[in-house]
Amino acid sequence: MFVAVLPPDEVREQLERFLEPRPGLAWTNPSQWHLTLTFCADVDDWRLDEFTDRLGSVARKHEPFRLRLAGAGAFPSVERAKVLWAGVDQPEDRPLHALAAGTRSAANASGCAPDGARFRPHLTLARLAGREDATAWLRILDTFSSSDWEVSEIALVDSFLGEGPRGRARHEIVARLPLGREGHRWWGRPAGARSPAL
Repeated sequence: MFVAVLPPDEVREQLERFLEPRPGLAWTNPSQWHLTLTFCADVDDWRLDEFTDRLGSVARKHEPFRLRLAGAGAFPSVERAKVLWAGVDQPEDRPLHALAAGTRSAANASGCAPDGARFRPHLTLARLAGREDATAWLRILDTFSSSDWEVSEIALVDSFLGEGPRGRARHEIVARLPLGREGHRWWGRPAGARSPAL
């Protein structure tokens, strides 16, 4: 199970069009592209409600912000790559890092044992069969930049290993948790606030 920011369809389509004419790697399924904030290997069912409530509290403390995909990299290194990823361009106050810290705290407080790896915002593009030099691929991937979008929610996603197409994981969204205080949303406008233009 993981907490993530999910790119909108428009951004997914932009990245998919960029990767489509570039065969040679088994690209990850566009429907599963996400930016992981916190990963929990196992969450007991009886902890799920508390975890979701705590994530909702974290989300309300963070206002929506703008983000775009830009840059690329490899894990664990360019010379011995096992994973290729797209990076992000975020505001200077690094809201993704703040969200990751908050959602990790929510997981700990709920007894959900989050992964202790250092947070590095990325979207996984491909997993390589062996440890390869990815220099040539990264020169190509580094040229991609998506349009920016407003991140207005985080999602709690369950992952079912081996249940997706070609034996990959199947993802199921458990909850969508909106960012920001309700008074700043159009469906919870303060008295006298103007309605949004349609």
